[in-house]
Amino acid sequence: MMKRKPVFMRTCLVLCGMLIAGTAMSEDTLRVHSPSGKIGVKVWMAEKLAYAVTYEGHTIIAPSFIDLEVEGKGSLSADKRIRSSAVVKVNEQIISPVPEKRRLIPDLYNRLSLRFRQPYTVEFRVYDDGVAYRIGTAFKENIIIRNEVAEFNFPGNPSAYFPETPSRENNSFSTSFEDQYVHRKMADYPAKKMTYTPLLVTPESNPKIAITESDLEAYPGLHLKANGGASLKAVFPPYPLEIKVEEALYSAARVSKGADYIARTAGSRTFPWRVLMIAPEDKDLPMNDIVYRLGAPSRVKDVSWIKPGNITDEWIIDVNLFNVPFKAGVNTASYKYYIDFASRFGFDRIMMDAGWSDNNDLFKVNPDINMDTLVAYAREKGVKISMWTLALTLERQLDSALAQFKKWDVDFIMTDFIERDDQPAVDMHHRIAKACAESRIMLMFHGSFPPKGFNRTYPHALTREGVLGSEYNIWSTEVSPGHDVLLAFTRMLAGPLDYEPGLLNNGTKKRFRPIEGHVMSPGTRAHQLSMTVIYDSPLQFFSGNPSQGYQEPAYMELTGSIPSVWDETHVLDAKVGEWIVTSRRNGDNWYIAGMTDWTERDINLKLDFLDDAGYKATICRDGINADRYAADYVIEHTDVQRHETMKIHMAPGGGFLIKLEKK
Repeated sequence: MMKRKPVFMRTCLVLCGMLIAGTAMSEDTLRVHSPSGKIGVKVWMAEKLAYAVTYEGHTIIAPSFIDLEVEGKGSLSADKRIRSSAVVKVNEQIISPVPEKRRLIPDLYNRLSLRFRQPYTVEFRVYDDGVAYRIGTAFKENIIIRNEVAEFNFPGNPSAYFPETPSRENNSFSTSFEDQYVHRKMADYPAKKMTYTPLLVTPESNPKIAITESDLEAYPGLHLKANGGASLKAVFPPYPLEIKVEEALYSAARVSKGADYIARTAGSRTFPWRVLMIAPEDKDLPMNDIVYRLGAPSRVKDVSWIKPGNITDEWIIDVNLFNVPFKAGVNTASYKYYIDFASRFGFDRIMMDAGWSDNNDLFKVNPDINMDTLVAYAREKGVKISMWTLALTLERQLDSALAQFKKWDVDFIMTDFIERDDQPAVDMHHRIAKACAESRIMLMFHGSFPPKGFNRTYPHALTREGVLGSEYNIWSTEVSPGHDVLLAFTRMLAGPLDYEPGLLNNGTKKRFRPIEGHVMSPGTRAHQLSMTVIYDSPLQFFSGNPSQGYQEPAYMELTGSIPSVWDETHVLDAKVGEWIVTSRRNGDNWYIAGMTDWTERDINLKLDFLDDAGYKATICRDGINADRYAADYVIEHTDVQRHETMKIHMAPGGGFLIKLEKK
């Protein structure tokens, strides 16, 4: 893709003045509204800096405190005085080089900037779809952050979707960020239990409000704790003083001793954005890209080498191939089979997942694999090879490993098992991304926190795990169609997600079982296919068994033809955790997909978003017996016009995908 210069327009209205410290909202309270005027923010100085948010005049964030405690420097609120303020209207446009939702992104907001007597600043941005603030400092020397105060207080008795993290006595911040979202009253959430973001608050009446962060760098990730009633407060992983490597098949670094502070950092900087995504309607949530807008602009000058697309993966099915004349496994013959499959059905690349090398030494290649043979064969077939790595190993061998990958013509790697978001772990993400950019290698982090704007800063970091996805079907019953739907309203709010759909064994609610080597998905085949359009992911994985795929060529040809980046996205209808219908455009063609929980549904799909040209429709929907045999599907072809309404039935756990090609 060719890099384009950003187009922008800015109009400014500056209001500056001295403010006297106060203990409650008064005539000294600062106010700023969204461009439409529907969202309002009030800011004032009480015992700490305080803010509140309204939507159409109704309070949706009750008074909540903000503060930053710097060792030996005093806190942001210590002087209890705002020195000056300014309001600026901003109207810009971001052009995304890897558009997971839309290529042209309006960046329209009103900004309130605060300056304090001590060297602190706070900036609020108020959009029509959310509010964000961040703290800045201007110390000349490096500083130690003891703590950050970030409160989120809600009126009434709201509920929320919390990532249900397991209890970890030794290190409560150690997590792979792969948990179910559980809906419960905020007041009932255990006081000692921590959770992470994104988190979705569901008041008794809309709008719904999601909490997350953006532009996380040189700082620990945001976690949350119940703060009594309908209140949440920020907690952060302490800065590691001692790290112990847990030796295992997949070794990982664990914090064995933490400091009594959270960060050591430059004294002059801005800190991560605290983000409130505000959705009057459920369908507004999956379209919200405020986290991307708030991410730091791209640090990759030339993006022409970044190639989003699709990819196969063999790990989930345990390379359990059949109808082949060789012994299936992690070996040269099996990977040549995957290359043939990718070439036949339009996949750009194959993944060589865990097992191609010694996990602890990327230069100890599995003796059953001949890399020279595979590299030559992949080039002949026009398919790229991609590699899995263990994060500890990649970090230790980074420069030499990237050099070797370049020799093998590898243009994408995955690195796995990080499971931390303290400051050094966050720093590692940036260090690896920078090195990969210099080598022109795309990447994805697994066992890691969601992107949180990282993909704007490093557009070659195409997608990221931090999601409970297909692999959990190997050993658990945690995945469900309702969980799949819910992800579009929760985890996906913080950036692209690598769910790895495509399983070709599919089970009804009654018949689903976790079976290693014969992995099935809960829900229908069309439900699996719908994820390739509904989920944001510029590199879309196919995790099914190619031996099954060869038996269903029409289905695989459709799967391999689906793009992974989009010029525009619209959610046509949705209800959190129950159903979603999404339409996306790539060039002249449209792709529409829907999925439901275990409740069957009938959808009347209006095509009035199309232009007046005719379209050739390829429809994959649940078969008539999908309620009993979940792999039952139908592929149909017809012509459609914008004035038509299509009637689609979704079986329990079902879905559909429609490809509309402009005539």
